[in-house]
Amino acid sequence: MQLSERIKRLREQSLNAVNRISAERALLITEFYKSGVADAEPVPVQRAMSFRYILEHKYICINEGELIVGERGPAPKATPTYPEICVHSIKDLEILNDRAKVSFKSDEETRKAYRDVIIPYWTGKSNRDRIFKSLPEEWKEAYAAGIFTEFQEQRAPGHTVLGKKMFRTGLLDLKREIEEAMAELDMLDDPEGVDKHDELRAMEIVCDAMIMYAGRHADKLEELAAAEADPKRKSELKQMAEVCRWVPAHAPRTVQEALQHYWFIHLGVVTELNPWDSFNPGRLDQSLYPLYEKQMREGSATKEDIYEVLESFWVKFNNHPSPPKVGVTAEESNTYTDFSLINVGGVKEDGSDGVNEMSYILLDVIREMRILQPSSMIQVSKKNPDQFIRAAVEIIKTGFGQPSVFNTDALVQEMLRAGKDVVDARNGGCSGCVETGAFGTEAYILTGYFNLPKILELTLNNGFDKRTGKQLGLKTGCLVDYTTYEELFAAFRAQVTHFMRIKLIGNNIIERIFMRHMPVPFLSVLIEDCIKNGKDYMCGGARYNSSYVQGVGLGSITDMLTSLRYHVYDKKDVGVEQMAAALAADFKGYEELQYQFVYKTPKYGNDDDYADKQEVEVFDLYYDVLNGHKSPRGANYRVNMLPTTCHVYFGSVTGATPDGRNAGKPLSEGISPVQGADTKGPTAVIKSAAKIDHIKTGGTLLNQKFTPSLLATEQGATNLVHLIRAYFRMDGHHIQFNVVNADTLRDAQKHPENYKDLIVRVAGYSDYFNDLGEDLQNEIICRTEQTEL
Repeated sequence: MQLSERIKRLREQSLNAVNRISAERALLITEFYKSGVADAEPVPVQRAMSFRYILEHKYICINEGELIVGERGPAPKATPTYPEICVHSIKDLEILNDRAKVSFKSDEETRKAYRDVIIPYWTGKSNRDRIFKSLPEEWKEAYAAGIFTEFQEQRAPGHTVLGKKMFRTGLLDLKREIEEAMAELDMLDDPEGVDKHDELRAMEIVCDAMIMYAGRHADKLEELAAAEADPKRKSELKQMAEVCRWVPAHAPRTVQEALQHYWFIHLGVVTELNPWDSFNPGRLDQSLYPLYEKQMREGSATKEDIYEVLESFWVKFNNHPSPPKVGVTAEESNTYTDFSLINVGGVKEDGSDGVNEMSYILLDVIREMRILQPSSMIQVSKKNPDQFIRAAVEIIKTGFGQPSVFNTDALVQEMLRAGKDVVDARNGGCSGCVETGAFGTEAYILTGYFNLPKILELTLNNGFDKRTGKQLGLKTGCLVDYTTYEELFAAFRAQVTHFMRIKLIGNNIIERIFMRHMPVPFLSVLIEDCIKNGKDYMCGGARYNSSYVQGVGLGSITDMLTSLRYHVYDKKDVGVEQMAAALAADFKGYEELQYQFVYKTPKYGNDDDYADKQEVEVFDLYYDVLNGHKSPRGANYRVNMLPTTCHVYFGSVTGATPDGRNAGKPLSEGISPVQGADTKGPTAVIKSAAKIDHIKTGGTLLNQKFTPSLLATEQGATNLVHLIRAYFRMDGHHIQFNVVNADTLRDAQKHPENYKDLIVRVAGYSDYFNDLGEDLQNEIICRTEQTEL
């Protein structure tokens, strides 16, 4: 269905709005804490009261013509900051303002607020200050060397998704649950009784605060309606005010109420803290379909009405760039997108086909809106019809980079393996890039990326990092000391175990700091069992708790180890001294050897068992060193294999590698092959990728790039459906597609003014090609361009 004139205007307003820093939230939370009004209260209640204060005083923005109301900041693309987490300096604001790509503008008034109020109060008090004061020196050195990153350095834990319960429940219903939980507290014999009471008090406060905030929008809408001359818009504004009086206090009764209900909840979550901004409504088609069906049956709405309110909802996500990042955090994920991932399709609670009419409506909306946010995916089960995948392929082949494609049957197996109930697993899906979770019942948190190729570099140099000049790893020996491949791999295993230990100790320290200082009572009321347990989301209150460490560079580390095994230990056509010298020289003077490593060596991604043996060996090692560890909140540490854009940063700190890669060049991304190394076509790629046990993970990311002509025919599109089905029959977790020619991308680098709307798939998200750094642009250009299916 074509966009209405209203939606075209709202979409253009969103696309043309300038991303800027808003000091509003930072000033309000500073005012609250400076007032001392909550000094005597326990921390959860302090946090709840600060939440209420922000919602009482933040500006109510209602854009002309919109049908869903509420902005994160005082205007579209006005992005708040979170000084209690991380204080941006004046220099940070200047860098963000002036950088050529992904800039956030800040005016003198904003900088003055930072200089005079925000920075003086929060310096030394932010969570980032606490974290770096508490972490051991070995963690800081490994972090600075690029061996791993830390997500909570500038953000709060997150990647959680709203469950279907909240589309059938109002905040007043939750308040009754809170009252019942309070009544059941054992304040005499339960040593946690007082803490639980404090948390439940905080939950009550935030529920009331959000209902009040919706009421402020209703007041503003009624004020606008009174002044509106156009009868149609006047009626709309009055009806929207009624919606805001009803939700989120009560359960939604219509599609519009459900979307507004969710949007107020979303604003609450991202106002309370900045939880990686991947919070999303989850399986939207499943939650909306009963309301849609009822309205169609009653005749209380037309299909045009449903499309228009959904499209207005889409605009709200695009109005919200992710809070700006700086330093290493910016390098690991330098993008505006907020990683909200709409799940479409999958199965019902009983395991039957979950695709319905709303699933197809949402695909229509994704195709017509064609904006970065929200991101979208389809869940594909063997129970779903090919027609559903085919409908998604029609969008994919336009080169939009959306939707990505996930294997529902594998997701359910992954969650069952992690101990989740089958119904909770079937109600779950993925958020962020590719991260698996039980929607509405699980606190799953990403903790940072882990640089596997860098650790092999240290393994070849006795644990010494030549770039920083520091002894970071164990003294396991140098390349010349390893007489067999097995000795080399045993040393690599020891180094990975060593650095994972450092990473997890740091994770546990950071998690404890968040548990003590940054509870999230509003997010907690939304995730099941937090109320029943009287425990915060940050403290293990959710039904399930998981923490992920994301492995980066599987393709690179596989080819590195394969080259060593093939040339040094099996064929013995390259000596250890020669290999070590070539790496130290970054292949200058060793160009013939480099050519041999790049073009005459077995490579991952070609269904070559010799190379893929190392893939499986490294994956199993990574799983083994992480599996079985628990965090302070009781979370199980789990494996993810994805990079966002961290493969570019990790590559920049990694020297020349045995696969022929030059120092500083990007690593492979996700579980994709090294750029250009997969020469046998996409079928060989999926067969290689399927050799690891995806069910052991909480997510893997596989990128493929196709020429547009490959999918231009009916047969080409049908073949892509078959490729997806084949990969998922082998338990592959996820696959996504760029449909673009490398020549087009090269021309876009030369003439960006002609490609303002060019969108590409980066890692677990899409972005404007012009907004990407040159290194990342080049990495995407170098990905293998598949021309046959």
